[in-house]
Amino acid sequence: MKAIHIVRTTATSIDATRRKLILGIVIATLMALAIVIADLASGGRPDPPALRAAATLLDGSWRFHTGDDPHWADANTDDSGWETVDMTALPGSHDGDVGLPDYVGGWMAHGHPGYHGYAWYRRAVAVPAGRASWDILGPTLVEDGYELYWNGQLLGGSGKLGPAPRVVGTRPLRFALPADAAGSRGVLAVRAYKLPASGGSSDGGGMHSVPILAPRPISDALHRVQWERTIAGYIVDVIEPIAMLAVIGLALGRRSRSSHKSFLIFASIALALMAARRLNNAIVAWTDLLDLATYAWLASVMWAPVVAAWTLAWNRWRLRPWRSIDVSAVVLAVAGTIGAVIHSASVTSGSRLGSIALFVVIGARIVRSGPMRILALVTLASIMAALFGGELLDTIGVPGIWFPFGIGVSRTQYVYAIAIPLLAFLIVRTLPSKENASIGDALRMT
Repeated sequence: MKAIHIVRTTATSIDATRRKLILGIVIATLMALAIVIADLASGGRPDPPALRAAATLLDGSWRFHTGDDPHWADANTDDSGWETVDMTALPGSHDGDVGLPDYVGGWMAHGHPGYHGYAWYRRAVAVPAGRASWDILGPTLVEDGYELYWNGQLLGGSGKLGPAPRVVGTRPLRFALPADAAGSRGVLAVRAYKLPASGGSSDGGGMHSVPILAPRPISDALHRVQWERTIAGYIVDVIEPIAMLAVIGLALGRRSRSSHKSFLIFASIALALMAARRLNNAIVAWTDLLDLATYAWLASVMWAPVVAAWTLAWNRWRLRPWRSIDVSAVVLAVAGTIGAVIHSASVTSGSRLGSIALFVVIGARIVRSGPMRILALVTLASIMAALFGGELLDTIGVPGIWFPFGIGVSRTQYVYAIAIPLLAFLIVRTLPSKENASIGDALRMT
């Protein structure tokens, strides 16, 4: 009788734990969703009209010249023979990623398709007289780096240009004009640089937004608004990795009682790699810690081990994994990595299509005799959609990005928002049920 009582108590405790974990997942998901929505709504608001009215958007005609010459920063440089580009944005225009306002096409849309390297922009700027101190708010979107000069004096920029440029993500920057700038007319010059190896659209290259002239404290407030928009543009890339790490903690913390220990190990590895990949977006957008060349390399290479880890994980959803799938997953990951390194689209595409075929085989195995079939298949499908959006979602016309509240959210981020809680629920379901726990504990006690 004592043994039966212990078995019943253990089973009841397990069911209570499962209910608490499921409730915790629901609450955590809703809280994360509320944080994201609030930040998107705040960051997506237009610049306050009073602030924009007190500042000067330096759009209109700029002088433009491809190439590089340090003397082009000087105020007395004769730029009358340079090209003229109109940097006036169409009403309501924004970039196709974050949703940054006042978007204009780059130099590839102004007669220089395919051009990479250095180019310069120049224009005269009249600073109003008065006792105010004046700032220049740098352009918030430049491909890929820039330096900003006032009458030949370097004020600062994004990244480090020169013989060996180190280019980082463009983010809101503010530069103080000299104290004697008020009441004067000066020349603002922007030296822009586009990485030779970077891809580009038909309107890529150089400035996609223009600097803003503003007095303090107006410049402080506008700079804060720009940062709010930039943070909102990548907030999902921080929230979702945190959620992935939480799921890893759930998986490892409950692994000892799970019926799918091997699945949890490889799923945790895959989640860790995915979290690092997503977090890189925010790191490169908010800081100088990661240069664009390294970011692009990681983005092109990291998908291969992620896909391999997920394949190995799902191959273990059924308790007897197929060795042939494991071997194929590793071979395809090596091929995908090689394809990314040598920039071979055919090798990369072949690796991805082969991986999709492995997932289909695994899905068929789950349908035939896998546990928790429906939840497992839906979770597997959501992860496939996140990993192979180009192959699976482009073909049915699913847009690559949406703009809720005016801030860009990619379809991959939407898919992760579905896949992460589904995976957490699946992990909880791998804990033994009351009936299975009672039978198992009874057998161990006999």
